[in-house]
Amino acid sequence: MTATAPLAAPSTSDLRVRELAPLPTPAEMLADLPLSGANADLVARSRDEVRAVLSGIDDRLLVVVGPCSVHDADAALDYARRLAALVPELAEDLCVVMRVYFEKPRTTVGWKGLINDPGLDGTHDIQRGLRLAREVLLGVLDEGVPAACEFLEPTSPQFIADAVSWGAIGARNAESQVHRQLASGLSMPVGFKNATDGDVQIAVDGCITAAAEHTFFGIDSAGRAAAVATAGNPDCHVILRGGRGGPNYDDASVAAALDVVTAAGLEPRLMIDASHGNSGKSHVRQAEVVREIGASIAAGNAGIAGIMMESFIVAGAQKPAPSGLTYGQSVTDACIDWETTATLLRELAADVRARRGSNA
Repeated sequence: MTATAPLAAPSTSDLRVRELAPLPTPAEMLADLPLSGANADLVARSRDEVRAVLSGIDDRLLVVVGPCSVHDADAALDYARRLAALVPELAEDLCVVMRVYFEKPRTTVGWKGLINDPGLDGTHDIQRGLRLAREVLLGVLDEGVPAACEFLEPTSPQFIADAVSWGAIGARNAESQVHRQLASGLSMPVGFKNATDGDVQIAVDGCITAAAEHTFFGIDSAGRAAAVATAGNPDCHVILRGGRGGPNYDDASVAAALDVVTAAGLEPRLMIDASHGNSGKSHVRQAEVVREIGASIAAGNAGIAGIMMESFIVAGAQKPAPSGLTYGQSVTDACIDWETTATLLRELAADVRARRGSNA
């Protein structure tokens, strides 16, 4: 009989993976684009200020304001300079942090943000995207403005989180164990949004879970797989962003949410996102929502610790494309224009002063 060669074992790994492209390690990127001493001081100081506002020690209003997503570094820094020029006028009443979002969770498919696809062309040059994101954050800090980011990928914070003063876990991820664990190790205050269906309990549970110690899979600064052990993050809070059932920024909805928050033993204070489900993603309606929230603040509502606004240089939105875009206009959700934003910030500052008077 003729001997037959043994059959080769079938491959069972990475059958649907097209490519594995190496990235720089976090340590390499931070060494190449370091956080200056002055900017580190700004991050540390602004984190403390945000904590004080969220806890009620500071009676100002936390305002996270900026583009729905960053797609153009020049326009983002232009916006930061405009904000920096206005902030000193508002500083006694508002704690302003610029929304500098690089990762966009999608309901189905779409552009995933600057880190994932910086060319807006489907090439997904993540090496370039990570570097560009860090350059933008450092540029915003150079203008004297603290930055806020939403965290989506569990390893991306290793590359940028040292430059971030406030973080968010989005509505699609508030129930995710991975993101709750991630928040437990982040060094800044973190807001959990209510679920897309409007469920506030999910955000509350996220805050409680993130405050606990966790051990989970991650990477270290050298990019090696690591077991990450965290101490827990006590500085988490709820963000109301509306849901499929409609808005939840009105006084009754805020009171109901605060009941859930208080029952869980959390600080009876929360943030309201004026966009998304609270405005139907209409930038025109969003401005109206901001004013309605401001009226509640002026009437003495101490439970509203913060507000989030999606704002850019030009109003509205356009579809993402590698070229031919309108400068300073969002490529994701529609944003309020800069002129309207400046007016709204001044009005919110006046609302905070009115709240101080009504609660005196």
